[in-house]
Amino acid sequence: MCGIVGYIGHREAYPIVIKGLQRLEYRGYDSAGVMIYDGEDVKVCKTKGKVVDLEAKAAIEMKTGGTIGIGHTRWATHGVPNDVNSHPHVSNSGDLVIIHNGIIENYAPLKEELIKRGYVFHSDTDTEVLVNLIEEIQKNENQKLGKAVQIALNQVVGAYAIAVFDKKNPTEIVAARLGSPLAIGIGEGEYFIASDASPFIEYTSNAVYLEDGEMANIRLHKKIKVRKIQDDSLVDPYIQELQMNLEQIEKGGYDHFMLKEIYEQPSVIKDTYRGRLHANEGIIQMSGIEDNLEKFLNADRIIIVACGTSWHAGLVAEYIFEEFARIPVEVEYASEFRYRNPIINSRDVVIAISQSGETADTMAAIKLAKENGAFVFGVCNVVGSSISRESHAGAYTHAGPEIGVASTKAFTTQITVLTMIALRLAKAKGTMSLSDFHMYLQELELIPEKVKEALETNDRAKEIAATFKDAPNCLYLGRGYNFPVALEGALKLKEISYIHAEGYPAAEMKHGPIALIDEHMPVVVIAPKQGHYDKIVSNIQEIKSRSGRIIAIVTKGDTQVRDLADYVIEIPETSDALSPLITTIPLQLLSYHIAVLRECNVDQPRNLAKSVTVE
Repeated sequence: MCGIVGYIGHREAYPIVIKGLQRLEYRGYDSAGVMIYDGEDVKVCKTKGKVVDLEAKAAIEMKTGGTIGIGHTRWATHGVPNDVNSHPHVSNSGDLVIIHNGIIENYAPLKEELIKRGYVFHSDTDTEVLVNLIEEIQKNENQKLGKAVQIALNQVVGAYAIAVFDKKNPTEIVAARLGSPLAIGIGEGEYFIASDASPFIEYTSNAVYLEDGEMANIRLHKKIKVRKIQDDSLVDPYIQELQMNLEQIEKGGYDHFMLKEIYEQPSVIKDTYRGRLHANEGIIQMSGIEDNLEKFLNADRIIIVACGTSWHAGLVAEYIFEEFARIPVEVEYASEFRYRNPIINSRDVVIAISQSGETADTMAAIKLAKENGAFVFGVCNVVGSSISRESHAGAYTHAGPEIGVASTKAFTTQITVLTMIALRLAKAKGTMSLSDFHMYLQELELIPEKVKEALETNDRAKEIAATFKDAPNCLYLGRGYNFPVALEGALKLKEISYIHAEGYPAAEMKHGPIALIDEHMPVVVIAPKQGHYDKIVSNIQEIKSRSGRIIAIVTKGDTQVRDLADYVIEIPETSDALSPLITTIPLQLLSYHIAVLRECNVDQPRNLAKSVTVE
């Protein structure tokens, strides 16, 4: 959840750390802090609030000169957001400074023991316990920082990505990870540490991604040493070339990252199928599928595990896989799957979906699946992420960095990848006619242009948003392939505008939700021409007869629903199975404009962080 940044080298550290925190603020933004070593002592500044508040405070309170620094932007776990609980945390002696992303589950007994040994605690955090535990080991066992960190981490239970600095040895930072991501950028005579590569992309294109259970000694003018935390064995680190650029992580003239990412969808969907989809030749070629085709063809079932928006993409995939490839599919919340003692066997294929590739519950579900002999296929966006490394095989979505907390382009690119997989399996199994197969390939190739056309509804979405920005509740209804889109539309509204919203299958309305409908209840109905059109028209009539206010997403040229609905947004026509790629666009725009009109922080909604790397 939290974002951590570090620098050690020949440049002034403070500007690098602050800029890095700004780029990582999507990971947590309830407090922030920085430590700079000025050549003689450590200078720490931290505050409740955002990075801009930290900059203002630092300008008054601290000297920012120095070539070593660490910083942190927080999503609170242990301890409320305030100045004291903010990171970095300093040990009792004042020598050790730590930043931490994650949770130390056994912090309470460790804290109790340290208090008995005379340690005093000033915050409510588990992180302050960890830094003092490292100090106690260093002091009692006369250990260097790296060894003391290793011993301490073998005593803690939980998840972490940490960076630790010792002013008694001010040429080194020790970093470690377990369950939370950590990247080390390698420059000329300098190193960068961060939760992802975005803080150092303009300085170097080379990075080492620590694996779970690894730690690194990062020293000035020396090669980094990577070791296993458990047994101290050396690891030969793999230096990876980064695949993002600075332009991708800037707003590019848009008011918000979310809006930029909504408008990127035509290009990123094309990037997702580029080199994989050859419509004119009737070919879908994905190496992760081709190399493991028999695993899929012989599977008893496919189990999809995911969280949040990725779970909704998995629900769309359930419809697609079962219709196209005739393979049974179960879609599971990863957070429930991992604790449910599920029945898994070697003939199951588990597809794990995650934008970041670091989602803690999805990672745990993968490990459980592998322990039970299942084949795991990862679908994620971030190259080199934990899920991409833990899966037996997989496919990247190639959506580029998604900075806005509310996922948009992740959803459509995930559906694109999953659709291509389903089509490839359908062809291999012979469960789809050749003419239908070619039709879907050609239609999928047209989707970017149709998404671009759907984006032209922006002004209409903005008009409707002005009418409903003060609604206390909202209902989203869809059928078939568009039921998951209703769930996703409701989630977007909840996430960024704080309006309570629920998504339902339209046919379920009569089984309870219809009691909510009156003249004050806006109801968003996804009603494209393809699919269960007549049925959804009947549902709209039921809403209308109870004075509900209907916002309908319809195929261009529709007249029947237009006559019934209060507000209509038209989208281009496509096949029923591919319609979620189009119908979701006006829902994203509607949520965005409502949030803006309510003066909500669109990119950084309260209580949320982009990547959920802790339980």
